[in-house]
Amino acid sequence: MEHYPVYLSLRDKRVLVVGTGECALAKLRLLIKTPTRIEVYGFDPIDDLIALSAAGHIHLMHRDLGANDLTGAQLVYAAQEDDTLDHAVAQLAREHGVLVNIVDNLRHSDFITPAIVDRSPVTIAIGTEGAAPILARQIKAHLEEFLPRSLGHLTRIAQKFRPKAAGLPYGRPRRAFWSDYFLKKGPQAYDQDGETGAQDALDTLLHQHLNCERGEGYVSFVGAGPGDPELLTLKARNLLHQADVVIYDRLVGSGILELARREAQLVDVGKTGFGPSTPQDHINDLIVEHARAGAHVVRLKGGDCTVFGRLDEEIDALDAHGLTWHITPGITAASAGVAALGQSMTKRGRNASVRFLTGHDMKGFADHDWESLAKPNEVAAIYMGKKSARFVQGRLLMLGASPQTQISIVENASRSDMRILETNLGDLVETLRSNDVTGPALIFYGLAPRQAQSLSHTQNMEFA
Repeated sequence: MEHYPVYLSLRDKRVLVVGTGECALAKLRLLIKTPTRIEVYGFDPIDDLIALSAAGHIHLMHRDLGANDLTGAQLVYAAQEDDTLDHAVAQLAREHGVLVNIVDNLRHSDFITPAIVDRSPVTIAIGTEGAAPILARQIKAHLEEFLPRSLGHLTRIAQKFRPKAAGLPYGRPRRAFWSDYFLKKGPQAYDQDGETGAQDALDTLLHQHLNCERGEGYVSFVGAGPGDPELLTLKARNLLHQADVVIYDRLVGSGILELARREAQLVDVGKTGFGPSTPQDHINDLIVEHARAGAHVVRLKGGDCTVFGRLDEEIDALDAHGLTWHITPGITAASAGVAALGQSMTKRGRNASVRFLTGHDMKGFADHDWESLAKPNEVAAIYMGKKSARFVQGRLLMLGASPQTQISIVENASRSDMRILETNLGDLVETLRSNDVTGPALIFYGLAPRQAQSLSHTQNMEFA
């Protein structure tokens, strides 16, 4: 992020615009919405600029910008549409410590003006670092359609009401009150009776929320997906925005945690296979503790929380205390991994079923029906299989699986550092060791990457 977005107060400030043509007019149409004193320097202003100045707080100076004019100025826009003249203005402004924007010249500007969606006092600034202005305008257009025109009026009414709302406990009770107002009662009342209706709705809502008992919290078990934030479900995103406490595991990426509310408490309860781990009993106690204190807890688990996530133990702990919970599934890592291979889990004529296996459980290496899996054309996604790879390999080979059985290893599925390794059952352990697979990895037994598989078939046909 090269440009840091801020909202700059312009009340009782001076902003200088150097230029009197179309370029200057475009900036003035935005600046006139602020309470700043706007001074325009230059000669022969176009008619539209003169008309705009007559209707607003724009002062036409009808002369060149001088050094003394910069004293106390907040910002300068160089908008003469002449590179030499605009650079001279920029140099003069910088000599006096004033930030300057050369219109349509990102490289030599101290700041840029974003595309703005105005529902004052709600304003949304959209910037692309100057790389794609048309994209910023498209996003602006979508937001303009999405946000109701009444939003600004509702927000101004709420702004005056905030001292009264401070009587509600901080956190979820206060958020619930404002959610009721902005998402339900406020818009309905404003549509019916305007500002008076919205004000009355606030008074009624506050009375209702002040007199309702603060109940126990509840827990949302949320699947965070395999790591790519774009694979997070819409429902999961909404729950993260609402959470008071987020209890997350090691497989949840930082990009996903950034979607949580800034005020939310983030609790790391990471686990490592056969390594440092947060005891499950301690995790259970944390979830119960925060929920009993009245918090909305999001228990965030990598992949799908219903797959190898010890979900039942945590639900049992909540049930023992009569606490409310619900499950929001996510995309399991196996789905992301097999998609990266360009394959499907099942294929007509090959396998009509697929197995999700864990390489180890609480007691150590996990035992499964290896004899059945060792048969030809079987497919399995093996979770937590790095440490147990030699055990898995030995069991399958001992029960008759071919050492040439295709295997794909997908490390960090769906993430920017994803890596795909092609190997076979006989070379599985050595492939993991020699490639230093340290990230979360899935072992796909019976599947090769589509490209490698196609190449192998071609070579076999040529050999025949």
